[in-house]
Amino acid sequence: MTDKAAPMEIGISTFLEATPDPVTGQAISHAERLRQAIEEIVLADQVGLDVYGVGEHHRPDYAGSAPAVVLAAAAATTKRIRLTSAVTVLSSDDPVRVYQAFSTLDGLSNGRAEIMAGRGSFIESFPLFGYSLDDYDELFEEKLQLLLAIRESEKVTWNGKHRPAIRNLGVYPRSVQEPLPVWIASGGNPESAVRAGTLGLPIALAIIGGMPERFAPLVDLYRQAARQAGHDPDKLQIATHSHGFVGDTTEQAADSFFPSTQAQMNRIGRERGWPPYDRTAFDAARSLRGALYVGDPEYVAEKIVLLRRNLGITRFFLHVNVGTMPHREVLHAIELLGTKVAPIVRRELARIEGGRQG
Repeated sequence: MTDKAAPMEIGISTFLEATPDPVTGQAISHAERLRQAIEEIVLADQVGLDVYGVGEHHRPDYAGSAPAVVLAAAAATTKRIRLTSAVTVLSSDDPVRVYQAFSTLDGLSNGRAEIMAGRGSFIESFPLFGYSLDDYDELFEEKLQLLLAIRESEKVTWNGKHRPAIRNLGVYPRSVQEPLPVWIASGGNPESAVRAGTLGLPIALAIIGGMPERFAPLVDLYRQAARQAGHDPDKLQIATHSHGFVGDTTEQAADSFFPSTQAQMNRIGRERGWPPYDRTAFDAARSLRGALYVGDPEYVAEKIVLLRRNLGITRFFLHVNVGTMPHREVLHAIELLGTKVAPIVRRELARIEGGRQG
């Protein structure tokens, strides 16, 4: 478990889905989805959510190829919410430009930017930017090393295999936060957990199937690696990212969320050889111990509290939405998450843990 004093942050993550609405068949343009995202971030800030994350993809069913640009557009009209990638596919990007983009965002937001770095479960960026999948692991290791070197020092000297060397050159602008937060994102890879723990970096776990409690050994591995490397595990942050939706009633939330989730899961499933996704699988996943956080505010809050108790998380991302849903329904879910779910979670954790939740 985490330190009892550790706050519990709750936020939204999105890939900026831009698919036809499975109910109406109406297609949404990338431009419209991007503008909707700004409305969502502003609302999330207004209702007291802690963080909003945008994932990077380079394919027609997502509009989020440049998360830092989207987040920067919202920086000027928000006050408190933290703004992060979810994730940055660091393996196929240039760490210098990644740092510059997010340090710029950090300046515009006055210290609210974060980077969530991952290897990428979607691989379309590799051929797009001229990288070989044969170097999948090596690219991430090398580029993470460079990104961390850049955030630690204004002048950088670095040499690697997949990028030209840097000889005592400055990288600007510098971030407001020192250091600029860098998270490691993982879908459950033990090597990623060990890497994050060894480096003393916060970790974000994507839990989109199975039982979240099964990630407990991975969290233990992460904390053990941190301890062995001389880091205090109780000071490290652990986030999870899961699909879900909040409605006025559990039945309404489930009925609203299922069509778009089914359409998108089957679209991706055809690419990856998954079995068809049906209502039976959906309903099983939204059970108390399942990975879907779908229901009324009380039920979603109960599931988040259970996740905190099982994994010791300090941050929870609700991925709204999977596929395209009516924008007004998405906004209502964000409002409920901030005004209903988050207060219930914090009150319950204060009662259980005997401390004040921020």
